[in-house]
Amino acid sequence: MLTPNTALHAEQDALLVAIGAVLTPLAQLCVARGLPIQAVEAQLRRGFVLAAWQAHQAAGTAPNTSRVSASTGLTRREVGRQLDNELAPAPLHHSPSSQVFTRWLTDPALRDAQQRPITLPRQGEAPSFEALAQSVTRDVHPRTLLDELCRLNLVSLDARSDTVRLQADAFVPRGDWARMVGFLGQNVGDHLRAATANVLGNGQQHFEQAIHADELSDQSMAAVRQMVSREWKQLLETLVPQIEALIEQDRAQSRRMDQQVRIGFFSWTEPMPSPVTHPQGAPHEQA
Repeated sequence: MLTPNTALHAEQDALLVAIGAVLTPLAQLCVARGLPIQAVEAQLRRGFVLAAWQAHQAAGTAPNTSRVSASTGLTRREVGRQLDNELAPAPLHHSPSSQVFTRWLTDPALRDAQQRPITLPRQGEAPSFEALAQSVTRDVHPRTLLDELCRLNLVSLDARSDTVRLQADAFVPRGDWARMVGFLGQNVGDHLRAATANVLGNGQQHFEQAIHADELSDQSMAAVRQMVSREWKQLLETLVPQIEALIEQDRAQSRRMDQQVRIGFFSWTEPMPSPVTHPQGAPHEQA
């Protein structure tokens, strides 16, 4: 007979297996950049304290050091040390350069007859890079945004014709380590938050689906990569203008604009695991 205690342990064991799958890639990233485990443990402790504090607030019980300690397994001294620091997560800010890039990539008015992003004059009336930049923000000078996008190898400036053209079809700023890691935290973090909310709820709080296929050849995998890239580009070009239109409607009707959304699309490929084999003569345990 399965007792409640046994069921809880089974759930925790399954959760530990899932956590291992999540943490192993993060460990690989930390090892590759020389980040010691102590620094990661400090962030994990902070996350536990924040999660427990929010859980007690959601349950209607006033959180305190003792309750958070009981929920997390951390000592009250450690909880108190974490609470002395700022626990609220920093708000996420989308850089103006990423907004300019995305609008250029998705605005139908900035495409040619073949639906490719057009080359823009650097200055002048729309369509121009100056007008595009000013449609996103007036707080940052267009030349500053252009320099930043050029630095990230996302656009190029032809000095002779004084025109600007896109160099990439996705905002992946190669060579900018801080920003790339920032994207990792934001994208994977929101994906994990969505999956967690679904597991703790009824499974319908957030859209979170994936396709898995195996027994593919290298040739087929190359075709799959092209398919994924094509479908993402289509999704981007379809959704961004519609979402921008919704934002304008909200602003025009003076609605409370306090919601945010992240829509992701990812793929991961690797060889299928091989059957476990032992070298001839190598010792191994018998079942």
